[in-house]
Amino acid sequence: MPFSLRHAFMLGSMILLPIANAAAQDAPPPPPVTVAKPVVRDVIDNDDFIGRFQAVDEVAVRSRVGGYLQEVHFTDGTLVRKGDLLFVIDQRPFVTALNEANAALEVAKSTLVYAEAQFKRAESLATSGSQSVSILDDRRREWVSAQANVRGAQATADRAALDLEYTKITAPLSGRIDRRLISTGNLVQADQSILTTIVSLDPIDFYFDVDERRLLNFAQTARERGSDLQQGGGGVQVQVRISDSNEEPFKGKMDFAENRIDTQTGTIRIRARFDNPHYILQPGLFGRVSVEASNTYKAILIPDEAIGSDQSQRVVYVVGDDGTVSAKPVRPGPRLYGYRVIREGMDGNETIVVNGLMRAHPGSKITPQMIELPQSREDIPPEAAGMELSR
Repeated sequence: MPFSLRHAFMLGSMILLPIANAAAQDAPPPPPVTVAKPVVRDVIDNDDFIGRFQAVDEVAVRSRVGGYLQEVHFTDGTLVRKGDLLFVIDQRPFVTALNEANAALEVAKSTLVYAEAQFKRAESLATSGSQSVSILDDRRREWVSAQANVRGAQATADRAALDLEYTKITAPLSGRIDRRLISTGNLVQADQSILTTIVSLDPIDFYFDVDERRLLNFAQTARERGSDLQQGGGGVQVQVRISDSNEEPFKGKMDFAENRIDTQTGTIRIRARFDNPHYILQPGLFGRVSVEASNTYKAILIPDEAIGSDQSQRVVYVVGDDGTVSAKPVRPGPRLYGYRVIREGMDGNETIVVNGLMRAHPGSKITPQMIELPQSREDIPPEAAGMELSR
């Protein structure tokens, strides 16, 4: 039978059909991608600032009397308690001065006894008319003068005793002492020579600068909480971290703010106070303070790895019920609990891609592998968090 065009068409269809079926059988399935629901929980926004620790009390130790330094009774850099003996000035000149003052006091007292007896005798004679009134007045003047001399001699003796006491220099407060700045045998000038310094350690203050916009936000937060605004800092809770990442953040309260904003910098200095029972925090140490900048509200939290970029926008990839991926613009906020807060663009019910963004493209389909995000990732190391999302 002659080969017609119809036979050729039927033969071509029979050849193409197996090829199409083979191509359909060889098509790969949609790529597997890790997806999850966002974390929705109560949060409080924080603002971070850099500041420095300062001692609540700091004293430059000086001597109230002059003399040669005789003894040192502390080890450089140790902790001292209020009243501990630190230095001793050579006491011998002061002991001599005290003995001299006490001797003068005894003379004044004996003179007073004699003057009082003379006055009483003159008073008795004047009453009987045997002595004139003028002599009685002289005896009264001598008696009053002797009384004044006793008070003066007593004051001199007290001052000499006080100077002798001042030769023993004690710690005016508890804290950590510096090294001795003057060695034994050197002359100490009264009220001038600095012998050492002492700084208190518990509690300890932290000072940092805040711009006026965030200062007003802190004040609003304090008012909403009913905090006592008579305190400069409003009593707002803060946390500070130091450079040692192994240390847990230290908790304290803002308790002071300066009474005006610096016109040159547009900032105001604020103080927070922290308990420091183990003396970990030291004056001069830098830290990063985190200040509560809002009241509690519901927030949508997602991992930073789930946020992509589309030109100038930040986007997350949302997975539909049929596995289709679509890009959704979002506005990220601060980082809390190891996640990124989403300010706008999500309602918290979406299923988003959290790992494998390179395999997810808008309009394509994926094979979703659902995981549950923990409420917090702060205690999870970054490498462990990445392994958790890749499962």
